[in-house]
Amino acid sequence: MISVHRSEDRYRGGEPDAGIETRHALSFGSFYDPDNLRFGPVLACNEERLAPGAGFDEHPHSHTEIVTWVVEGELTHRDSTGRSTVVRAGDLAHLSAAAGVRHVERNDGDVPLTFLQMWLAPLESGGTPSYTVTPALADPSGSYALPASGAVLHVRRLTEGGRTALPDAPRLYAHVVRGRIRLDGEELAAGDAARAVGAEGLEAVAVEGAAELLVWELAG
Repeated sequence: MISVHRSEDRYRGGEPDAGIETRHALSFGSFYDPDNLRFGPVLACNEERLAPGAGFDEHPHSHTEIVTWVVEGELTHRDSTGRSTVVRAGDLAHLSAAAGVRHVERNDGDVPLTFLQMWLAPLESGGTPSYTVTPALADPSGSYALPASGAVLHVRRLTEGGRTALPDAPRLYAHVVRGRIRLDGEELAAGDAARAVGAEGLEAVAVEGAAELLVWELAG
């Protein structure tokens, strides 16, 4: 079973007056939809746009695996583990909140910042917080294993007409970062997503120019 979720149907949040625009794919904060609480371990998939100088002041997290994919610009991250780093376009950042951590996320650059942030539930609670950055994840395709949540993130970059097979898994969550993708007879544009349960033999095709696709392979 596959369901398609369009970018324009996402819940708009953030603080536009403060230069923060957010689009939520699942229930998050003040946006509550009892039929859209999570997808397997995926708790949130937020598109974030920060104007130069904008950002999220220090705030806490716990018992959550947070994966950030920078699309454009540079994200400055600081947290209570003492880490301070800049995450650039094409980099993947992973914050394991574990028993508890506080962090700051800002656009300290002079151009707009766009990133996708995905929250996943861990298989076990507790532990020690950690933060890692994987720069320039392998081109044209790469993957990042997240065993704490029983998940693997696959990155697919395609030229026009290019094809890629998607993993067979109990669940898949696919998000189009840029370009247009055809998947199981449906055409998806940037910001659109597809959720698949028990699907096998899926193939994604770039139908207009180059495309970039993020695919979560989920164990349950």
